[in-house]
Amino acid sequence: MEIAHFEALLAPDGREVLDAAMESDVSEKGLLATASRLRSRYPAELVGAALGQVRLRARAAAKFGPDAARMYFTPQGLEQSTRASVAAYRAARFAGLSGPVLELCCGIGADLLFRARAGAAGTGVDRDPLTVAVASANLAAFGVSGLAEARVGDALDQDPSGHAAVFADPGRRTGRGRVFDPKAYEPPLDALLDLASRAPAGCVKVAPGIPYEAIPEGASTEWISDGGDVKEAALWLGDLAGGPARRATLLRDGEVHSLTPDPASSVPEVRPWGRYLYEPDGAVIRAHLVGEAAALVDGGLADPRIAYITSDVLKDTPFTSSYEIEEVLPFSVKRLKAALRARGVGTLTLKKRGFAADLDRLRRDLRPSGPSAGTVVLTRVGDSPFALLCAKR
Repeated sequence: MEIAHFEALLAPDGREVLDAAMESDVSEKGLLATASRLRSRYPAELVGAALGQVRLRARAAAKFGPDAARMYFTPQGLEQSTRASVAAYRAARFAGLSGPVLELCCGIGADLLFRARAGAAGTGVDRDPLTVAVASANLAAFGVSGLAEARVGDALDQDPSGHAAVFADPGRRTGRGRVFDPKAYEPPLDALLDLASRAPAGCVKVAPGIPYEAIPEGASTEWISDGGDVKEAALWLGDLAGGPARRATLLRDGEVHSLTPDPASSVPEVRPWGRYLYEPDGAVIRAHLVGEAAALVDGGLADPRIAYITSDVLKDTPFTSSYEIEEVLPFSVKRLKAALRARGVGTLTLKKRGFAADLDRLRRDLRPSGPSAGTVVLTRVGDSPFALLCAKR
């Protein structure tokens, strides 16, 4: 989309087209008819821009809920934006600062918007004029333009003087996919950390799989999971780095749960399989807090290298998913197939950790059939592969 077409959407005629498109059928089946009808009344470029926004808003509902219907997007901006639950959670940490926040690589302005809604003033910078126009439109749509603004600029040319904090969300995707090397972020992580260190406080959003050696000394690193999916990690710096060096934060059903290191339980015991299997949340694993999670359920590890917890007691904790172990089998396709047939398992969930297997091929080999549902966990103890037949609890 060209910036002129987007700006035309914000004019009265453009808003009229966008409102009409929002009330129309833009599904794959109805899109052509809707486009033809609207083009008979409005310029084709305006209709195309409006329909593009409506379809992006539909996709964005998974990230932003009802707010998506009022927001503006670009395809790349939507892909890289912070989802509402995470942005709102993070905004609360900035809300108590005594000055404005400088945001680098602000994208479509999701974090900028949620900080402003939490009362934290600031400026967002992005080098793409269209992206900045979209961010500005989002601030205006929610009535916070007086508290926050977006402008065009290069992230590394910014001066954080006069700001209470710097927040940065570097690009971690290229045309070839995700970027895992922090030096290949756009801009590179080291350059952003250097710039953020010039402000009293800072936060840099990074990929959950960030190498531990790339984490700067003195930073507090937080891995954030939303609804069971690890979304990101954040490096908190300066005045915002208080607390433990590592933290796993889980956002579930409007609640926030945090797990932090405990030297007394950081090294879990190694023990035989018990009655229950616990699968730690990905944020817990990334934060190296599996031992702390095991302590919460009076459990240990069957293998010290693999993050499956086992225990003889069933305890509810947000940091793990729990399963009852019905049978432990030395792995073989023939043996596992017979066990599933005996239980009448036709709806099969396969999980693995520390186990080299093509799950799609294994499912075809097992050919599950029957009225029951079941879960098979594939893992190892030492060099021995095992299949655990489990029931979700």
